[in-house]
Amino acid sequence: MTLIYAMFAGPLALVLIISAYGKITRIAAIVQNLDRTGVPHSWYPWLATAEAAGAIGLLAGIWVRPLGVAAAIGVVLYFVGAIVTHIVQRDTAGLKNPASLLVAALATTAFGVLSL
Repeated sequence: MTLIYAMFAGPLALVLIISAYGKITRIAAIVQNLDRTGVPHSWYPWLATAEAAGAIGLLAGIWVRPLGVAAAIGVVLYFVGAIVTHIVQRDTAGLKNPASLLVAALATTAFGVLSL
């Protein structure tokens, strides 16, 4: 299970780091997506920090599995919040990214728990 956890945690961590970088540097596609949901620009550093922390925790979880599980649960909650935000703002076009990442985070959580 450790290998399977790493196979899910690694790519998910990479996506989280890219997303955090996009928020910090204000990449146009990411800003447009967040603007459609009404996320204030002042939240970008906090969201990026949460994503970076999740990524670091997922990677550290390859060696310290309880930390990885905790990080994966945090990432699940992050993307649940993103989905709720898109739904509240009726932005159905923006649901596909957080929904697919939620599935990846749930799988990472499951494989992390199974390998404890």
